[in-house]
Amino acid sequence: MAFECNIDARGKAYRLKYGIYGIIAGFVLSGMLILADLETWMVWLIPVGLVGGGAFAVFEGWSGWCVARALGFWTPI
Repeated sequence: MAFECNIDARGKAYRLKYGIYGIIAGFVLSGMLILADLETWMVWLIPVGLVGGGAFAVFEGWSGWCVARALGFWTPI
């Protein structure tokens, strides 16, 4: 599958902005979990998911390629 540009400048900016927000939220939540000194590994799935999803959204915004559009789904932005 080739990474062809399939979103416009508005979609790129949207994905980049919310990807950065996701990464920041993941790091803030990680800091809160460290300060709370929680020992269970399952609570770390949420900040890892936020950082991973945010990083993927930043990649989509940077490259101009959207996985949903590549699979044939229509996205409003």
